[in-house]
Amino acid sequence: MKTSQDGEKRYDVVVVGGGAAGLSGALTLGRARRSVVVVDAGEPRNAPAEGVHGYLGREGVDPRELLAAGRAEVRRYGGVFRDASAVAVERCDDGGFRIALDDGGAVHGRRLLVTAGLVDELPEVPGLAALWGKDVLHCPYCHGWEVRDQPVGVLATGPLAVRQALLWRQWSEDVTYFRHTAPEPDEEQYEQLAARGIGVVEGEVAAVETAAGGRLSGVRLAGGTTVPCRALAVAPRFTARVGFLAPLGLEPVEQESNGHVIGSALAVDASGATAVPGVWAAGNAVQLMEQVVGVAAAGARTAAAVNADLVAEETRRAVAARRGPFSPESERAVCERVLGARRHGL
Repeated sequence: MKTSQDGEKRYDVVVVGGGAAGLSGALTLGRARRSVVVVDAGEPRNAPAEGVHGYLGREGVDPRELLAAGRAEVRRYGGVFRDASAVAVERCDDGGFRIALDDGGAVHGRRLLVTAGLVDELPEVPGLAALWGKDVLHCPYCHGWEVRDQPVGVLATGPLAVRQALLWRQWSEDVTYFRHTAPEPDEEQYEQLAARGIGVVEGEVAAVETAAGGRLSGVRLAGGTTVPCRALAVAPRFTARVGFLAPLGLEPVEQESNGHVIGSALAVDASGATAVPGVWAAGNAVQLMEQVVGVAAAGARTAAAVNADLVAEETRRAVAARRGPFSPESERAVCERVLGARRHGL
């Protein structure tokens, strides 16, 4: 780690986002002996959830406990943290990046790894947001087991809702499809729902209702009827939290699932590199539907690519320096000299 002329510390890599992807990436980079700073405001998307599921070896762990353990591991390898949010980024004269923070400060990095995750844009139904991550759910693989065999409602808002209802049927025989604002199912879809015993309720949903203890008790329709249910599945629109990248010309693009738009994310290549040299991205900012274990793996994989890019740059600079007037030996001669020294224990 170096210090810039303005006195601000300059790191090898700035990681924006301290979730599973960011911490996994920072851990990989720290173990690669890179100086790393993680910028994170401490507001994890999955904070309302009772546990992280499908993460081998950490099944059911509290989301904040998982992140606390990850932070401790990153610090063990020299990583540092800035408890803030990134608000803008600019390219520096040396090719690196300066990331402005909402606390008035800034951090510099030779490379930028974006793992800022996404925002869930929920349907505007009164009471829905307060139960998000508890009884209002979107992923059956994350939460289906916890509500198995209980009455589950599906709030239909788009063309993928029938598929969503059929999927949730795997966890419960009591599934109700609330058509709400979604297009009317076609004949084949109606037949599929009927064959699986999924009831269809017409009309818009006016609100969700709670019982004692603040847990979901049912769905109230615009006509006043309340249909009991224990869990309500919704399909939010997913939007990557990457607005701070706009000064670099990086904007999220629409991402589809089964031919329908589900939100917007950053476009990257197979290694995680964006269209802007030096900027990489991983996790839910790239793959909107990925689970925690998947984004952690993506963070580690992309961090390895970032390190390889830095190694390539450092090698180019070393070669250029060697070719100067003070290094007259050929590359082959140097290699032979080094190997000879190793053979003789020098």
